[in-house]
Amino acid sequence: MPEESAAAPGGAGSGLRLPADAPLAAAVGEAIHAGDLESLRQLLSQNPGLAAARIVNKAGGSGTPLHFAADWPGFFPGAPAAVAILIEAGADPDAALEGGRWPETPLHWAASSDDVEVARALLDGGARTEVAGASIADGTALDNAVGYGCWRVAHLLVERGAQITKLWQAAALGMMPRVAAMVATDPAPAAKDINDAFWQACNGGHRRVAEYLFALGADLNAVPDWAERAPLDVAGGGPDGPGLGTGREALVTWLREQGARSARAPG
Repeated sequence: MPEESAAAPGGAGSGLRLPADAPLAAAVGEAIHAGDLESLRQLLSQNPGLAAARIVNKAGGSGTPLHFAADWPGFFPGAPAAVAILIEAGADPDAALEGGRWPETPLHWAASSDDVEVARALLDGGARTEVAGASIADGTALDNAVGYGCWRVAHLLVERGAQITKLWQAAALGMMPRVAAMVATDPAPAAKDINDAFWQACNGGHRRVAEYLFALGADLNAVPDWAERAPLDVAGGGPDGPGLGTGREALVTWLREQGARSARAPG
């Protein structure tokens, strides 16, 4: 018999609910993280409702087995296949976390780690791109993907129809026509929005978008209130920046020519 706890009457919390330390909850998590798909199939077959179960922590919050597949740091062996198996067995790809700070879905989590294969499996299984609740701006999976610099998932989401609704999203993805259209609105974006978009253009490595926003008055060295590094740093020119490719080298060179400074002194 499945190890059930009391179920809430109706709603998203109804159905099988397992304490996180219950053997069955541990077993399904281990099978997903280890890529043991045969064990996962057996557990699902032997425990009806397990695919859609709520795994409840000591504080009363809960996620689902799909959250195991998309959990940080991502890239668990066999996780994309596990997602497909769970959804076929009845898992809701849009099931959100309950009782936590943000009601994130598995797609939000896959976006946060840039696990593009798991994100693709979730989308193929019916996950919606416009579900809110992300840890970035309480927004969609695209907010998480762009906000955490997870470019592979960000581009996948756009390909699958995710809506570009914010100037900083368009700038981070190098979408010049979209940036220009958003800037041309009445009223025009505030100076802070231009600065944030400039920072994101540098974060995404997009020189032409950065040049365009700089010409509109973006502050070359403005650090957003939610960040610690300057545009030069996130472009790759700071002391702890990522390795540079040709495009980022061109951006960093231009930033330095304009007088950009790092927010961090060399260690």
